[in-house]
Amino acid sequence: MSQENIQQAKPSAAIIMAAGKGTRMRSSLSKVLHEVAGIPMIARVISATLQAGISRVVIVIGHQSEAVQSCVQKLFPQADIRWAIQAEQKGTAHAVMCAEEALYGFEGQVWILSGDVPTLGAELLANINQEYPTHPLVVTGMKLAEPKAYGRLLKDQVGGLYAIREAKDCQAHELKVDEVNAGLYRVDAQLLFAGLKTIQTDNAQGEYYLTDLVDFAYQQKVEIACPILQGEQAEQLEGVNDRIDLARAESRAQAHLAQKLMRAGVTLLRPETLRLSESVSVQQDVLIEEDVTLIGHSQISSHVVIERGCWIKDCVIENGAVIKAFSHLEGAQVGSKAQVGPFARLREGTILEAQVKVGNFVETKKTRLEEGAKASHLSYLGDAIIGSKANIGAGTITCNYDGYQKHRTEIGAGAFIGSDTQLVAPVVVGEGAFVAAGTTVSQDVPAHSLALTRPQTIHKEAWAENFHTKMKALKEQK
Repeated sequence: MSQENIQQAKPSAAIIMAAGKGTRMRSSLSKVLHEVAGIPMIARVISATLQAGISRVVIVIGHQSEAVQSCVQKLFPQADIRWAIQAEQKGTAHAVMCAEEALYGFEGQVWILSGDVPTLGAELLANINQEYPTHPLVVTGMKLAEPKAYGRLLKDQVGGLYAIREAKDCQAHELKVDEVNAGLYRVDAQLLFAGLKTIQTDNAQGEYYLTDLVDFAYQQKVEIACPILQGEQAEQLEGVNDRIDLARAESRAQAHLAQKLMRAGVTLLRPETLRLSESVSVQQDVLIEEDVTLIGHSQISSHVVIERGCWIKDCVIENGAVIKAFSHLEGAQVGSKAQVGPFARLREGTILEAQVKVGNFVETKKTRLEEGAKASHLSYLGDAIIGSKANIGAGTITCNYDGYQKHRTEIGAGAFIGSDTQLVAPVVVGEGAFVAAGTTVSQDVPAHSLALTRPQTIHKEAWAENFHTKMKALKEQK
């Protein structure tokens, strides 16, 4: 379905339940704040509701309420999001009761969702709206081969839904039903809040079940729609209760993102090994090999090659760059047709301009390498500017930290830095200058000059032969 069609279907409000402790996660972090494809679960559910045209969202919070509020307000600063507190968790209907005040006077349709269903899609909500635009109550179900602990959908002789029975309250014949409650509802506000007043706690859990709303609506002879989802649509509604469920949700989200990239013209050699964040952008004609991680807000331009084993976070990689195997990049910018790695590490603040080469076992931080500069291997460059077409020899390091402050190194265009050079910052090497191998540079080097601190080599004739003779004699004496 197109974005235009999604926006035309406009459910008016949504209640998202996010108050539970999630004890089966065994985590100090609220369950709904655990991430799937780089985004907290609660944020993924909110995104789906907003994209489906729901303009007002009420989130029911309890456990770690301040952390949940902070996360949501940061991610959705402009959205009409209201809050309801469920201080004591007494069931799903109780959670919705807590949201009634936030929807006081509201007369439209209300979606009821869970904050731990991270792969819910906006198109599913919009499709339900289009198929059942006027039904007072829509209860979404799933058909499962192994229903397990899901609530069973119980229907009358003509196929009408008359009740949802939680598994713990089911009789033996009811447990054989393979159509189950998916936990996604849309209900007219008047029906919802009238029905909530009738719900009791006479069940195995001693809780207020939202599923009892179905029994109320059936008795009121309200028309109930019950779409039964299967396959990928049903998978969208699988909730997360523990780390195993979380891993399954992550797998579904990653598969969806990988398919989206491939449909957009990106080549993935082994898509099942790629890890992505939802916020990553990859243009067409990019080649990504196996075991690659692309997370954060990374932006990958066309014709980039990312070889196997690379880890890339919050980076901008421009057209035609090559990131060779097992390189680690974070907070870096890589220019057009630049080459990085293998086994390179680009840290925060690194900027590589066009056609720069940073080779194996080179580490950079807060360093700019201007167009055509090279640092081919085994170097550390921190707090530095490397001029265009300058060459950094193997083993070169910028000594940028004195134990208290960081200092800057500047190397001019076309300069040549010999192997095993130490540049003691703050220091400037002028344009076109040469620094001989093994030099320690602690003073500025003028442009087009040679810096050399190499001591004179002294040869002592026959020294080695005499040394070996002496040592052998001492050994024999012992």
